[in-house]
Formats: sequence, C-alpha cells, structure tokens
Amino acid sequence: MTKSAQNTPVAPLSDAFDRSAFVAFSLAQGVLRFGQFVTKSGRTSPYFFNAGLFNQGASVGRLGQFYAQALVQSGLAFDMLFGPAYKGIPLATSTAIALSVHPALGGQSVPFAFNRKEAKDHGEGGQIVGAPLKGRVVIIDDVITAGTSVRESVDLILAAGAQPAGVLIALDRAERSGPDHALSAHSALQEVSHQFNMPVITIASLDDVLEVVQSRSAFAEHRDAVLAYRSKYGITS
Repeated sequence: MTKSAQNTPVAPLSDAFDRSAFVAFSLAQGVLRFGQFVTKSGRTSPYFFNAGLFNQGASVGRLGQFYAQALVQSGLAFDMLFGPAYKGIPLATSTAIALSVHPALGGQSVPFAFNRKEAKDHGEGGQIVGAPLKGRVVIIDDVITAGTSVRESVDLILAAGAQPAGVLIALDRAERSGPDHALSAHSALQEVSHQFNMPVITIASLDDVLEVVQSRSAFAEHRDAVLAYRSKYGITS
C-alpha cells in the first residue's frame, strides 16, 4: 500500500513530523503527567503516560491523525491494521479513519481488525473481529512495556496466514527492564523489534518528553527528576 521500508529495526520518522506537538497534545489532554507514579514494574517514575485518557471524540480523532501521519511518514509497506484488545481497539479504529482521508493514500480505505480476549462460540464465532487478517499487518498499540501484547498479536496474525509488518505505538519510554541490580541491555521496544525482525514506529519518545520539560518553564521543576530517571533506566544506544 505504501512504499517499501528500509530494513531497519526501528523505523525513524521524517524530520517534518512534529513529535513535540504530540507531547504537547498529550499534556493538554492529561494523558502525560509529571509527579511520582509507581509503574507496573514497581519503579517510581517522574512521569506517566495513560492513553486510556484519550476518551473524548475530538481527542481520539486527533490521536488517530498522529498515528496515521507517523505510519505514512515511516514509509512502512502495509495492507491493514490490527488493534490488540483492549486499548488497541480504538487506536486501530481511529488510525484507520484518519488514513482513509490522508492525502498520501489517495482515498484508499484501510481495513482493520481486533481480537476478543475470549473466542466467541456463537454467531460468527472466532477471536478476530473486523476485516480478515491478510497481507502485511501493522499492530497498533499505546506503549510497549513487556511486549506481551505484541507477542500475542503476532501469534494471531501468523495463525491467520498473514504477515506482521511492524508495530506502531504512541510513546517509547526507552528504558531497560528488569530489577535494578540486573537491568536488561535493551529496552522492551528493542527486544520486540529484534525478536520479530520488524520495525517499531513511535510517535514520540522519552527524549521528546524531556525536550518539552526543558523548554517550558511550567515543567522546569520536573527536569532533574526526568533526567535522573533516564540516567538510571534509559537505554544507552
């Protein structure tokens, strides 16, 4: 559907893509917050990103535009979208809508699908809802923490005879996993990319969050905490 992507583990966005605008949008919607937050891994993080707080029609519509633009500008070749339950469902839906009116696609409609947590045993049955999984499929999610959602999605896509083409997420936290005394060498995003040999496209990263913190006086008080967190847990390459 789009031009072929270069064989790189992580697909970079064009310089024309305004990553800081997405960070500002996330801040305005209360999706990105600063303070002290205990993450699922037990770490105390100076910032928190919760895509579930994009919960109004206008904000979800704008979010889909960011996803669509990131995907188009990555140059990744794809045929359809897949949103893993549950957060991935509205993300894939809004992205497909935004792609349908994106000038780069010339009015071509993009099919999408998502999964049920439990297979349905009546009606149409099965675990997949929406368009049949076929061709090159892009997985749409909010973040990659442990990579579990991506692995489950890849299994479903392969089982249907389709090809996982890449992953598109909102924010790359760019941090290593594991306990403090045995941190992994790579981030969850890098590990997913290498394990499945496919690109991971990100709308924004921790560096973009830090840039906003450093450039806006309203968030200056959080600068040192974010820098310290990145120094302790951030990936080195």
